[in-house]
Amino acid sequence: MKIIKESPYVWRIKKFGNMNVDAIIFTDSKTIYNHDFREAIQQLLNVATLPGIIDAAYAMPDIHWGYGFPIGGVAAFDKDSGIISPGGVGFDINCGVRVMTTPLTYNDVKDSLDLLIKYIYNEIPVGIGSRTLFKFSVKEMKNIIENGAYWAINNDYGIPEDLNNIEDSGKIIYTDFNAISSTAIKRVSNELGTLGSGNHFIEIQKVEKIFDSNFAKKWGLFENQIVYSVHSGSRGLGHQIATDYIKIFRDNLKDWNKEIPDKQLINAPFSSQYGQDYFYAMNGAANFAFANRQVIGHKIRKIFKHLFGVDVSLLYDITHNIAKLEKHNIHGKEYNLIVHRKGATRAFNNQPVIIPGNMGSASFILSGTEMDIAFGSSAHGAGRILGRRQAKKMLNSSTVFNELKKKNIHLISRSKSTIVEEAPEAYKNIEEVITIIENTKISRKVVKLIPVAVVKG
Repeated sequence: MKIIKESPYVWRIKKFGNMNVDAIIFTDSKTIYNHDFREAIQQLLNVATLPGIIDAAYAMPDIHWGYGFPIGGVAAFDKDSGIISPGGVGFDINCGVRVMTTPLTYNDVKDSLDLLIKYIYNEIPVGIGSRTLFKFSVKEMKNIIENGAYWAINNDYGIPEDLNNIEDSGKIIYTDFNAISSTAIKRVSNELGTLGSGNHFIEIQKVEKIFDSNFAKKWGLFENQIVYSVHSGSRGLGHQIATDYIKIFRDNLKDWNKEIPDKQLINAPFSSQYGQDYFYAMNGAANFAFANRQVIGHKIRKIFKHLFGVDVSLLYDITHNIAKLEKHNIHGKEYNLIVHRKGATRAFNNQPVIIPGNMGSASFILSGTEMDIAFGSSAHGAGRILGRRQAKKMLNSSTVFNELKKKNIHLISRSKSTIVEEAPEAYKNIEEVITIIENTKISRKVVKLIPVAVVKG
């Protein structure tokens, strides 16, 4: 394996062996030669062997090891000759993030932050296995899965204008309720409006710095403004759909998958019935996730109205675990592609790109730029450098809590384990990730946000 440096932040591994395309990695010299990074690189090379892959297998600056595909991986496959893979989407289908803006400044809320996050914690179920007090019927679950954020708006969880600021308007039309198992439906019937655990969060943030005043003004952002972010996904529905279809593919597509270099890359031809069934089920989970973030975001909006008497607007809601049907121009030829973004976010021209850091560091809102780089994709976060078990061995919750307190970051969490697993030390330096993004021109900085209060599972 020879790694070629094409620029300070772009590295290429030319195809060799069974690879069908090159692998391209956006990172720095410190990371590319780090031994801990090699497993993720190997996963990217494995992705490059899959049938129908177009152009290259890409890795975003936050790349780290994942299930099958690396997290931070982007790969596109020809609609007719290519594949779709649950490992290229992830178990938390349409894990994503939204940012909502308020007219408040930090001075308006600084003395009420503990009260604010207690209200949020009491209103939004958080943590492993979090549930609501009611269950939806199968009929209503079908409505939610087919209509996504539209269902939420129609049931008074938001305002119609919100739909203009959600990827796909919060509803993907390629959905088939019958492609989803009854087990998956039952599992998620009382999880709508719940945050979950792990890296999911609700974060109250302050706009610390503006880099692009034109986009900031357009998106209603100003210095010292209070905004909040919601990071969550499809809960048990996405996990069960991934589990179900991995088993279906293993049971029915053994010959098709006999040459794959890693069993976690199990896949189906996208045009096959198995591939279409997974695609339509996956989109159902994506719609549930859009509805989930819409419900959570609107409940917090009502808390701001109650405590501070202000109206809250949705800036944008974006997914970073999904496979999308898109048209792209590659070397002068237009292709119909199924673009897998796993721990990577769409970054089409001039759209908001939301990249969280960790609960002790900055997050960034950027604008999309170059559609011809990595199929119009960008990073989705800072990226882990410590596994959850490693973090537990090295850190303790009291230390993490006290470090956040020194930074005037208010924290409430259901689990001490989560505090340790999600410690700032477990993540890459977000500033370095953003530097790579800007230098590779896949997105452009608009504002920097810093956390002032955090709710974790």
